Amino acid sequence: MSEIILTDQNFEAEVLQSAVPVLVDFWAPWCGPCRMQGPIVEELAKELDSSKFKVATFNVDESVVTAKQFNVMSIPTLIIFKNGKPVEQFVGVQQKDKLKSALEKV
Repeated sequence: MSEIILTDQNFEAEVLQSAVPVLVDFWAPWCGPCRMQGPIVEELAKELDSSKFKVATFNVDESVVTAKQFNVMSIPTLIIFKNGKPVEQFVGVQQKDKLKSALEKV
């Protein structure tokens, strides 16, 4: 599976109404740490079973409404959503194993 590209328009359908937990990476192209986080998130998306989890990215420059809704103040911010609600949040670059284990716990 590859990561899903989110926008304000598809966020509700892909994340809030998802039957499985979703890891969302809030990022921006100009953000150095985000560029470090990107390949980690991409690798995680390829490794996880897509019937159990979704991995998605959200460009905060292109879609600001959703980022504000979830109080994303600094990037990268990674939020795990389950049943339409944020259940875990990380700020700053996170290692793949930490994200994977957090996803498996929800």
